[in-house]
Amino acid sequence: MEASAGLVAGSHNRNELVVIRRDGESGPKPLQQLSGQICQICGDDVGLTVDGDLFVACNECAFPVCRTCYEYERREGNQVCPQCKTRFKRLKGCPRVAGDDEEDDVDDLENEFNFVPGEKQDSQYMAEAMLQGHMSYGRRGDLNTPYVVHTMPQVPLLTNGEMVDDIPPEQHALVPSFVGGGGKRIHPLPFSDPSLPVQPRSMDPSKDLAAYGYGSVAWKERMENWKQKQEKTHMTRSDGGGRDWNNDGDESDLPLMDEARQPLSRKLPVPSSQINPYRMIIIIRLVVVGFFFHFRITNPASDAYPLWLISVICEIWFAISWILDQFPKWLPIERETYLDRLSLRYEKEGKPSQLSPVDIFVSTVDPMKEPPLVTANTVLSILAVDYPVEKVSCYVSDDGAAMLTFEALSETSEFAKKWVPFCKKFNVEPRAPEWYLQQKIDYLKEKVHPSFVKERRAIKREYEEFKVRINALVAKAQKVPEEGWTMQDGTPWPGNNVRDHPGMIQVFLGQSGGHDVEGNKLPRLVYVSREKRPGFNHHKKAGAMNALVRVSAVLTNAPYLLNLDCDHYFNNSKAIREAMCFMMDPQVGKKVCYVQFPQRFDGIDRHDRYANRNIVFFDINMKGLDGIQGPIYVGTGCVFRRQALYGFDAPKSKKPPTRTCNCWPSWCCCGCCCSSRKKKKAAKAKQDKNKIGSRKGDTGAPVFALEGIEEGIKGNEIERINMTSQQKLEKKFGQSPVFVASTLLENGGTLKEASPASLLKEAIHVISCGYEDKTDWGKEIGWIYGSVTEDILTGFKMHCHGWRSIYCIPARPAFKGSAPLNLSDRLHQVLRWALGSVEIFLSKHCPLWYGYGGGLKWLERLSYINATIYPWTSIPLLAYCTLPAVCLLTGKFITPELSNVASLWFLSLFICIFATSILEMRWSGVAIDDWWRNEQFWVIGGVSSHLFAVFQGLLKVLAGIDTNFTVTTKAGDDEEFSELYTFKWTTLLIPPTTLLIVNFIGVVAGVSNAINNGYESWGPLFGKLFFSFWVIVHLYPFLKGLVGRQNRTPTIVIVWSILLASIFSLLWVRIDPFLPKSDGPLLEECGLDCN
Repeated sequence: MEASAGLVAGSHNRNELVVIRRDGESGPKPLQQLSGQICQICGDDVGLTVDGDLFVACNECAFPVCRTCYEYERREGNQVCPQCKTRFKRLKGCPRVAGDDEEDDVDDLENEFNFVPGEKQDSQYMAEAMLQGHMSYGRRGDLNTPYVVHTMPQVPLLTNGEMVDDIPPEQHALVPSFVGGGGKRIHPLPFSDPSLPVQPRSMDPSKDLAAYGYGSVAWKERMENWKQKQEKTHMTRSDGGGRDWNNDGDESDLPLMDEARQPLSRKLPVPSSQINPYRMIIIIRLVVVGFFFHFRITNPASDAYPLWLISVICEIWFAISWILDQFPKWLPIERETYLDRLSLRYEKEGKPSQLSPVDIFVSTVDPMKEPPLVTANTVLSILAVDYPVEKVSCYVSDDGAAMLTFEALSETSEFAKKWVPFCKKFNVEPRAPEWYLQQKIDYLKEKVHPSFVKERRAIKREYEEFKVRINALVAKAQKVPEEGWTMQDGTPWPGNNVRDHPGMIQVFLGQSGGHDVEGNKLPRLVYVSREKRPGFNHHKKAGAMNALVRVSAVLTNAPYLLNLDCDHYFNNSKAIREAMCFMMDPQVGKKVCYVQFPQRFDGIDRHDRYANRNIVFFDINMKGLDGIQGPIYVGTGCVFRRQALYGFDAPKSKKPPTRTCNCWPSWCCCGCCCSSRKKKKAAKAKQDKNKIGSRKGDTGAPVFALEGIEEGIKGNEIERINMTSQQKLEKKFGQSPVFVASTLLENGGTLKEASPASLLKEAIHVISCGYEDKTDWGKEIGWIYGSVTEDILTGFKMHCHGWRSIYCIPARPAFKGSAPLNLSDRLHQVLRWALGSVEIFLSKHCPLWYGYGGGLKWLERLSYINATIYPWTSIPLLAYCTLPAVCLLTGKFITPELSNVASLWFLSLFICIFATSILEMRWSGVAIDDWWRNEQFWVIGGVSSHLFAVFQGLLKVLAGIDTNFTVTTKAGDDEEFSELYTFKWTTLLIPPTTLLIVNFIGVVAGVSNAINNGYESWGPLFGKLFFSFWVIVHLYPFLKGLVGRQNRTPTIVIVWSILLASIFSLLWVRIDPFLPKSDGPLLEECGLDCN
C-alpha cells in the first residue's frame, strides 16, 4: 500500500478507474521493476532468462539466485539450493555438469507450481492458503492479476495452523511439492493457476532434517530446554520459591515468566457491604410497590374517577419501567487491567511485537457542521497513539465527498510528521494538540528533558501555522465555484456532486511514504469516500461504517477495529492496550465481541445543567450490564473483533462430560441416555451441516476433516464442497474474492502476493454503491440497518449470537469528545436517540420477540427491552405531569382520603425510592448533583423529545412519512458557555413550556381557592401543591434556560404556550366533569316565609 499512489477514484459498475497524482509525483513503476528479485548470495539483480522471463534457479522453493551464482554453485559448489537443499537442475542455456545425466536430460520446468520464497512463509499463511481454495484473486477478465495460492484443504499442518514460538517459519514437517503444467515458466511471485492443487510430500531426511527442524537437533534442544524450564518452575513453586536449586543465573527469569502467564485483567466486584444492602432495599421496594398498588386499585377516588384511573395506569407503567431499568443493575462489577503483563507476554525484548493490528475508523459527513480542525485533532491523536506503528491503520470516511475534508487531511498528514515524534519523545497527554496546548497546568511538571521547553514552543508555533492553513481552507470553501472544485493539476474534484460521485481512496501515509521528521515510520492514514449514485439507499452512517470494514479488510485486514466519531480524540494514548488486555487475554478474549469505553466530554459547564455527561448511564447502568453479558454499544469509543462483525457465532465453551448415577437401574439409565444421545447426534449433525465452509473452530485455527481424510474422501468431492462454500460466502459477503478470502482469516492478515495497485482496485470495488445488493450486509453482517441508532441494533445482534462485551474504564479517560451545550441541540440529540429506539421497537429486531434460542441472557434482554420502550414512557409522563394542575383547578385529587395504613404504604414507598437512589450512588461513586441532573432531564426529555420521537416513529414506520423537526440557529455571545442560554426555535420547546405555565396557573388557582374557603381547605391543598411542585422542580433547568437571560426566549414559544394553557383552562372551566349534573334549576330554601 503505497502512500504515493495518488487519489484513486472509480466506479466498479461503470468500469472506470482513474489515478489522480499530485504535483511532483512520479508515475507507477513498470511491472518488471516491481517484480524484480535480488540474489541472496551476491546481492545483484537476479536477471532474466533467454526467453525474457524472470530467472529462477530452484524449482522447489524459488530461492532468489542469479545466473552467475547458479552456474558457479553447480560448477564449483555442492550443487544444491542453499534454502531447501534440493539439487539444482540444469536450466535452458546453462552448461551441463557432472550428475546431469541422472536426470534423463529432462528439465522438468513445465510441470512446476508457483510459490512464494520460502523464507517469507509461515504456518499461519499455509493455513490461510488452505482456506482460500478455489478463490482466485480479482474478477474474471482482469489481466495481469495474481491469484491466491490454491492448496488442498484436507491436509492440515502439524501445528494446526498456528505458529510455534521458537521454530522458524521454514522449519515445518509438511513440505509442499510443486507439480504443475500449462506450459508457463514459474515465477517467485505467485502467478499461479488456481486449477492446480498442491501435493504435499513427505519429509526427506537427506535434505530436510537440518532445515525443517522436526526430529532434528534444533527440535530436540528446544524440547530439552522446555523440560528444564518446566522442572525448574515446578521445583520453585513446590518449595515456595525460597530455595536456589542451581546457580546458573536463570532464576531471575522465573518471576517474569510467571508474570507473563498471569491474566491480563480481572474483575473487581462491588464490596458486599455496599451491594447487599442495595439488593435488599430493591426486594423491599418490590414488596412495598405490591401493597401500594393493592391499595390504589381497591380504593378508587369516587369523586374523581377519571383522574384516579389515569394516575393508576401511569403508575403501573412507571413501575414496569423501573423493574426493566433496575434488575439489569443487580450484578455490577468493575475491571482492572495489567498493561505490564501485556507487554511481557506480547512484546518480548529483541523480538518483533506480537500485539494484534488494529484498524481505526473515523467517520465524518459535513465539514461545515463537523469542523475540519476537530477531525484533524482526532486523526493526530490516533497517529500518535502508544502502539506499534506498523500495527495501526487509520481510515477516515468522508461521506460528504468534501474537498475541504480531503485537503484538511492532506495538511494533517504533513503536520503529523512533526507532532507524532514530539508526543512520543516526551510522552505527553493528551495527544490531540488543540487540547494539549491549551491545558492550564504546569507543563514543566515531571518534564526534566532539557530541550522540552524549546521543542514545546516550536511545536506550538507549528500548530498555530497549521490552524491558519486549515482555517484558510475553511474560509475558501464557504463559496463554491460555479464549475465546482478543481485539484492542483486541473482535474475536477470527483465529489463535486455529493449525491452522484465515484468512490475515492487516497493513501496519505503508507508503508513507503509514512516517515516523520526523525525518519521513523508513521501509522497508515487512508482517506475513503464511498461511491454514491441516485436511486440507491446508502444507509447513512451505518452504510459508511460497513464500507470502511470492507476497505480495511482488503488493504490491511486487522483482526480488531476501533470506531470513533470525528470529535472524539484519544485522551489516553494507551487506550488500545487497555482494550487488548481483554481481547488478547487467552482466558476471556475468545468470546469478547467488543470492548466499550465510557464517553467523556470536554467543554461542559461545571453544573452540567442538561445532563450532557450521562454519568448515571455510563457509571451505573453500564457497570451493571458488565456483570451480565456486557454493556450495550453506544456508537463510538468501541474496539470490535472483526469476526463478530461478520455475523459469526461466539465459540462454544466445551462442557465436561456428564456423570451417570450408579444408584439407578441400568435399564433406566439406558432409556434416559439413549433418547438424549439421539437428540445430541441429530443436533450435532445439523450443526456440522451448517458449519461447512463458513465456520471456524474455537482455537482460532481452521477446522479440517481429518477423519474424512483417513477414510479416503476423494479430492473432487472436497473441491465440490469448497466451490459450494465459496458461492455461499460470496452470496453472504458480496462478489469480491479478495474480501471473502479475508473473512476466513480469524487472526487477520492480507494476501502477501497481491500488488498495491490490484488491492486499491479491489478496494474501489467493495465501496461501490451496488456492492451490498442481495447480500447480508446490514442484515446479519456489519453495522445493522433499520434504525438511526444503528449502534444499539448492532450490539444487540452480537449478543444474540452468544458473544459478550466488556466495559473498560481506565483511570485516565480513554477518549473525550464534545457535547451540545444549549438545550435545543441537546433535545434534538435525545430526539434522534429516542427515534431510533422507536424504530427498533416497531421492527422485527425488537428484543421482546427477537433472538430467543440464541445466546442472549434474560437480564441482558431486559436491558435491551428497556432501551427500546423508554420513549413510550413519555405518554404517561406527560399525563402525570398534567394531573397536578387539573387537581388544583378542580379541587379534586387522585386518591381518596388516606387512612393510617395507607399513609404508611405511601411513606414506605417514598423512603424506598430515596434509599435505592442513595445506595446506588454509594456503590457507583456518582455524586448527588449528577444524579439529580439526570432525574431532571429525564422529565424534560420525556415530555419533549421522547414524545415527538414516538409520533415521528409511528408516522415513519407505519405511514412512511419522514418528519423532521429542524433547528434554526441563533447567535450567542463570545464568552465561555454562552451557548447555555442560546435558544433556537424548535417545536420541542412547546410541551415543557406549556406544562410549566399550566402548573403555575394551577398553583395560583389552588392558593386563591384556599384563601377564599378558609383554613379547612389548606390541609388537602398541601398534597396537591407538593404534586405540582414536583413537576416544576424537575422542569427547573428548562425554566432557567428559558428565562435565564433577557431577550433570549423566542416570542413564538411563549405565545404558543400561553395560548395552549389558556385554552386548556377555559375548556376545563366550561366542561368541568366533576361537578354534579341536574336536569332542572337547583332550588334552595332561603329561610323566609313567603306566605
